[in-house]
This record gives sequence, C-alpha cells and structure tokens, in this order.
Amino acid sequence: MAEKRDYYEVLGIDKGASLDEIKKAYRKKAIQYHPDKNPGNKEAEEKFKEAAEAYSVLSDPDKKAKYDQFGHAGLDGQAGPDFSGGFGDLNDILKDLFGGRFGGFEGFGGFGGFSGFGGQGQRQGQKVYRGRDIRTRVRLTLNEIATGVEKEISIERNTPCQDCGGKGAVNSSDIITCPSCHGTGQIKHVAHSFLGQTITYSTCQQCNGEGKIVKNPCRSCNGTGLVRKRETIKVRIPAGVEAGMQITVRGEGHGAKNNGINGDLLLVIDEIEHPELKREGNNLIYTKVISVIDAVLGTEIEVPCLDGMYRTKIEAGTQSGSVIRLKGKGLPTVNNSYGVGDLYVKIIVWIPKKLDKKEKEMLEGLRNSSSFKPNPSKEDKSFFEKLRDMF
Repeated sequence: MAEKRDYYEVLGIDKGASLDEIKKAYRKKAIQYHPDKNPGNKEAEEKFKEAAEAYSVLSDPDKKAKYDQFGHAGLDGQAGPDFSGGFGDLNDILKDLFGGRFGGFEGFGGFGGFSGFGGQGQRQGQKVYRGRDIRTRVRLTLNEIATGVEKEISIERNTPCQDCGGKGAVNSSDIITCPSCHGTGQIKHVAHSFLGQTITYSTCQQCNGEGKIVKNPCRSCNGTGLVRKRETIKVRIPAGVEAGMQITVRGEGHGAKNNGINGDLLLVIDEIEHPELKREGNNLIYTKVISVIDAVLGTEIEVPCLDGMYRTKIEAGTQSGSVIRLKGKGLPTVNNSYGVGDLYVKIIVWIPKKLDKKEKEMLEGLRNSSSFKPNPSKEDKSFFEKLRDMF
C-alpha cells in the first residue's frame, strides 16, 4: 500500500494556511479532478478523493492539531471521509464548500454538474442553517493532564426557544410558504442565447432562502426560534493534552435557526504551572538541591511524581548537574500513540558560602587530599557532554 502524501502537499498550501485558504485550495482541486471533467479517469478519481480527505482533516481544528503534531499516525484511523459505503461524507463537504451547487451522487457516475462552472446547474433545497462555534479556555493541572479528566464547562449559547419549539412562531398556521419561491428558497432565472437556454438559481430575497415566512413571530424569541441561555455541560478531556491544543466537542456550540445544525464547542487548553515539576513535551523535569556531604557520601531523596512521592538513591560521588532518569514517570501522549514520557531529576550540589572556624579547619585539612583533587574521568567527560546536549 502506497504511503499517504502530506495533506498540505495534496492541496498545494503552506502549513500556516488559514481556513479560507484551505477551502479555496480544495475548491480548485475539486474542480480540477471532478469526475464529469475526467470521465473514466481512475487517477483523477483517486486525486479527487485524496483532496477530500486532506480537506476533511485540515478544516477540522482538532484533527488538524493532531496531524500537525503527529502526522498521519496522530489521526488514529479518523483521517477523512469514509468512502466504504458510498460518498455521503464527501457530498456533505462539497455542499458546505459550494453551497449546494454540486449534485448528490451515488458513485462518480451519478455525479451532477456544477452551477456556474459551465453546467446547467441544479436547484438548491430549503436553506439549512448552522450555529456559530463557541471558543472557550479550560485550565488543567499536570495531574489532570496525566490521567485525563471530566470537566464541567459553563457556557452561554443560543438554544431553541421552548415556547415555539424553535420554529419562530407558536402556531404552525402562522408560518406560511413563501409566495415568491413557493417554498424552494430559490428563484429560477432562465436566459436565452445563441448557445441555447441557461438556467440559474438565486436565493429568494423575500424569505432569505428559507422557503417560509413567519406572519406572527413568537414573543419569546422574536421569531428567531432561538433564546440565549447559560448552560453547564460535562466534557471529557483526554490524557496528554498540551497548552494551546484545541479540542472540538461536536454539536455543543450555538443552536441554529429553524432547528438547523448546532455549532461546535472549541476548548483551548491552558496548563496550570506545577510548583515543582517543569514540563518539556511529555517529559518532566525536577531539580533537587543536595548538600556537599550528601553528594560525597551518597544519600536517598524523595521525588514528587504525579502519582505520589518516589524514593531514589543518590550514588556516592554524584556530581552537580547529574541527571537521574525515572522511566515512565512523565506524561502520556494524546491517544497513547507514543507511550509515556519520563521524569528527569537534575541534581544540584549546594556549596555553603559561610563556614565557622572549625569547619574551615576541617576542610583545610582535606584540601591537599588526592580524593579532593579534580580529576574527571573519560566517563565523566562523556556524561557531561550528554548532559550539555540535553539541556
């Protein structure tokens, strides 16, 4: 099986491209490899599906964040549209981009033409609204990040009016079919030329594409079908998230007119700084200061890990700047795709600035001892080079 191409390469865009640029690039590819323009061309068909998969990932903030960090491996089988049972997902993408100018299709042979791209065009159905997304921040401790956590998020959003059921009118009789478009939401325009007859459609101005008109609006929502409401929802945050990462909760954004599609809730992760541990990716760093005596003779220390205190041994003759690795005591990656990080304990030997007379005399007696003469071995030099590279 051929290796998947980079999604940014597929669409011909840079990694920092905006959502509008991503959409524009995908429109171009969809037109270029459209099956009606390339009948019987299997290569164009594959490129058409490849572009759809790239767009489905890069236009989704959550999937895009995982892809940018981990590549194809970070998507864990949820890369793009599922073509195994037809082309329903792709059809939704095309409708979203082209506003219904693509016909529905059951396989590429039944794909309709474009309106405004040389084809005759197709009539769009009643307008379907989508609610706006809500972006908010959620603060997490390192302990919560280590295990994952369920958080209660309080948000203010538009929800369907209970008095009218989101219709905009209390009585169904107060909602009538638009007399201009006869409920289609569009006005048909026919133009004749020496090339023949061309049919196009535009949004009905009287009903704004809804196909219906409210004669007596609901007083609670003023005919919008929506009311503002503060609600609390529970959201599961996976383990291993990082500051700045965005998690998408489908359908928990603002409600839409006419009981349309809800927007999404976008959670931006904020990380609460730990009092003792510093995060470096999925690894943790802890600095421990010990006395000269403990460094010379060796000792045991306690290290604060996310799952409790951990005791580890300090070998006799430990140098300042030495690092002890506690394997698996770091943070997991999202979806555990790359395992768990480690905790590195950096040892700093504290040198006293003031000594009393007796202490000075004791140390003066050791000054000329061969044991106290600096003489780093090759192993020490190699270790210090590794340490320098690490930090």
